[in-house]
Amino acid sequence: MTIERKTIIHDGPGGRFEGLLASDSDWGEPKPGVMIVPNVLGPKEMDFQNAERIVGLGYAGFVADIYGKGNRATREDDDPARFMNALDADRALLRDRLLASLEAMKVLPEVDAAKTAAIGFCFGGKSVLDLARAGADVLGVVSFHGIYDPPGLDGGEITAKILVCHGWDDPLAKPDSVLALAEELTAAGADWQLHAHGHTGHGFTDKTANMPERGVIYRAEADRRSWAAMVDFLNEILA
Repeated sequence: MTIERKTIIHDGPGGRFEGLLASDSDWGEPKPGVMIVPNVLGPKEMDFQNAERIVGLGYAGFVADIYGKGNRATREDDDPARFMNALDADRALLRDRLLASLEAMKVLPEVDAAKTAAIGFCFGGKSVLDLARAGADVLGVVSFHGIYDPPGLDGGEITAKILVCHGWDDPLAKPDSVLALAEELTAAGADWQLHAHGHTGHGFTDKTANMPERGVIYRAEADRRSWAAMVDFLNEILA
């Protein structure tokens, strides 16, 4: 296996965007594509490494940029959530940027456009649920420690299968919002499943998360189990 990273510049609502494709240069044909939507900070090395892990599963991994080229944040910034908050306040723009990123992945020669999925972490977990709610042409989405409030938009038919990996003690997604999501997806006729991890808060897949006072902390067991659930889910929908 020879994993390659390739920067992908594409147009979208509001300007230019800079995604990253990870693939295996030894592949002789297009492979199913998995779009990765990052957390509050936007694309970073952790996301690129996840894309390479996706390649190890036999799929092309595409890290989506929904903030815009050059718009990145770190935890040390005065307002690390500024790009996220702007999109969270305009869920229609978020939807349109997600759809533009998905299309940018689908046209890549390394990607089989008929077999695609999306996964997301934290704000990315909310984003991939919005992608499904919009009726996007993906076979499935996986939300890791996402936020579940609906976008308040007229959506399309949800055709994507949905896997939600949730920390039951997540202070940003309390049980009532989880139940509301279940009711929403059931009413929409979606094929959905929920994996709730006990004694687990927000950000449980992020090895750098260490804010227990805010309920944001890495938990190895939930990280391992949720990734395994994702692997099974992708095997089912992309086989």
